[in-house]
Amino acid sequence: MRNDNKKSVIVGIFVLIGIIIFITGVLTLGGQQKKFVKSIRLNAVFDDVAGLQTGNNVWFSGVKIGTVRNINFYGDSQVEIVMAVESKVKDYIRKDSKATISSDGLIGNKIIVIYGGTTQAPPVEDGDRLMAEMPLDTDKMMETLQENNKNLVTITENLKVLTGKIAQGDGIVGAVMTDSVLADNFKNILSNLDRASVNSNRMLIELNKFAATLNEEGTLIYDLTHDKELYKSLQGSIESLQATADNANVLTNNLNDVTSKLSDRDNTLGMILNDEEFASRLKNTLIYADSSTMNLNRGLEALEYTWPFRRGFKRMNKANQEQ
Repeated sequence: MRNDNKKSVIVGIFVLIGIIIFITGVLTLGGQQKKFVKSIRLNAVFDDVAGLQTGNNVWFSGVKIGTVRNINFYGDSQVEIVMAVESKVKDYIRKDSKATISSDGLIGNKIIVIYGGTTQAPPVEDGDRLMAEMPLDTDKMMETLQENNKNLVTITENLKVLTGKIAQGDGIVGAVMTDSVLADNFKNILSNLDRASVNSNRMLIELNKFAATLNEEGTLIYDLTHDKELYKSLQGSIESLQATADNANVLTNNLNDVTSKLSDRDNTLGMILNDEEFASRLKNTLIYADSSTMNLNRGLEALEYTWPFRRGFKRMNKANQEQ
């Protein structure tokens, strides 16, 4: 009888321990799933939930605030996520906040992350729908990485071929790296360029010094830019030169008119220059006039020795001698 009582007590103790463990587990699991916390429902519609399951956590600013209650199809091909979020955090989540799907760690379970929102928007209420932001597609990322790996392999192969040709001395770079004479010439070119650069800098310095002296008092540039009287004098000289140039143009035009008339026969000088017959007759006339003048001179000389004029010439000679 005593042994039966002892067994009953032991069984009762084990049953009590089991009940305590069960209640503790239920409470723990309920606490993790936010089953016994007052909550509100928030919705978000995604094109792809990327493996998200009911019971996954909902995070806000790095703090777990709820769980995924339901996952339902919505519309033609979208998925609606129903989240149970603690009521105490609703004042911090704004109506313009966004929801996206992320991972709990690198390869952990999928979670919902609520972020963003401005203070200008009011807090969320039970049944509000948040704007969904699609996460990065890991499959597309892997495809991109695979394509990048292929490109990297191709680039590596090309670099291998290129370095091989350079080592063999092919191409300009290979020739420069393997041909000592060409390398020396290249060094000389660089040295000449360096000297040219130094000379250019020196010339620029000298030009700067010269430009600085141009504005010093007493120089021509300074006088031209500061002396108003000199400016007026130069302006007057320029105006005089302009007037002279205008007169020269007028004179040139007049000379052009005169020379154009010289080629015509409707004037005396033009006829003399262009009419050969007239020029010949004028020449003969001048010859005759010269001959007549010579004959007249001879006749006048002969008059000095004729009897009627001999006495008059003697008196004239005597008067000239007395003077």
